[in-house]
Amino acid sequence: MSAGLELADVFRRYGDAYRRAHDGHLGRVERRVMSAVELCRTAALGGHVEHCRECGRIRHAYNSCRNRHCPKCQGEARAEWLAARQAELLPVEYFHVVFTMPPAAAEIAFQNKAAVYAILFRAAAETLRMVAADPRHLGAELGMVAVLHTWGQTLLHHPHIHCVVPGGGPSLKPAPAQAGGTRWVACRPGFFLPVRVLSRVFRRLFLAEMQAAFEAGGLGFFGDLAGLAEPAAFTRRLRELRRVEWVVYAKPPFGGPARVLAYLGRYTHRVAIANSRLVRVTDGQVAFRWRDYRHHGKGKVMTLDADEFIRRFLLHTLPDGFHRIRHYGFLANGHRAEKLALCRRLLARPGPGSDPSPTEDAAAMDRSHRCPCCGSTAISRTSLPRPWRSPPSRSSFWNDTS
Repeated sequence: MSAGLELADVFRRYGDAYRRAHDGHLGRVERRVMSAVELCRTAALGGHVEHCRECGRIRHAYNSCRNRHCPKCQGEARAEWLAARQAELLPVEYFHVVFTMPPAAAEIAFQNKAAVYAILFRAAAETLRMVAADPRHLGAELGMVAVLHTWGQTLLHHPHIHCVVPGGGPSLKPAPAQAGGTRWVACRPGFFLPVRVLSRVFRRLFLAEMQAAFEAGGLGFFGDLAGLAEPAAFTRRLRELRRVEWVVYAKPPFGGPARVLAYLGRYTHRVAIANSRLVRVTDGQVAFRWRDYRHHGKGKVMTLDADEFIRRFLLHTLPDGFHRIRHYGFLANGHRAEKLALCRRLLARPGPGSDPSPTEDAAAMDRSHRCPCCGSTAISRTSLPRPWRSPPSRSSFWNDTS
């Protein structure tokens, strides 16, 4: 049975053997992620003792590692992030657009994560901006939340960007009769932007940025890709990538802002594999559930050697300080409040109330501060310090950014 199985169990049982077998090729980030997940919510990180003054129940609670790759540490971060996003929702249709890259580009991305993932973000956002700005399509400024995922269902490397976009925006063409000289331009019901146009613009922008990064010395190559360091070979690779179709697809629109929030809660703080997908961890093997989308999303179980499972999971570690959730257009951080106020004026709708209904995550956080036995909030806490002899390689590495 999979009840209670965690990614941490895999690392605790097989992590040391993996470190020894790959000692010369295992980077600092990967080692830190493994250690963080192994020690998460154990006595090694310290914690506190909770005592309910109503029913007398005593519970030991250990600290979380707070690493963004840990499946146990995303709930609180997700709840806080969603609470902020709830106040930004507009009363319009929202669309979900996914930008992917061909395998020949993805393998370059794997060897240049910070550089190429950043290019992926910029190319996707600029594609949406350019196509939406064209009066033949929309003629408006868009806002978007973009989230990087680097995995497929079987944990292989598959970098792609999920964009959640309101179905419209302030017009770019002046309209004197409207307040501020603009008006709200809405997408056609159920239709966002032509994906064929998005695909070709995305390919052009992405490859232009790749060429610029190569010429600036911002890309490195090793192993099977070492030959791409030669300008002629890199140029040939870009020429091949121009000849293939780049997949951009738009999913059906969400049912409304509330469903957008529920969707974002599932996607923004997801890690490569959730604990709930683990089936067995035994005899040096790990079995997990996956969906085969080539066969209509049929559920299947895949079994891998523990070494291969850990290798695949570590493919998705991100460089230090790299933000995998980004905001663009009228949702960009620098002018979000001002632009959203304009959008609401154009839509002639009031802003959100001061007391929005709590999300499921927020409600779960409220329950976590109550005694599970009697429901009382009369709980006292006493700190449990970290053991002073913690392993040096596992210290001071816990915080990570989104």
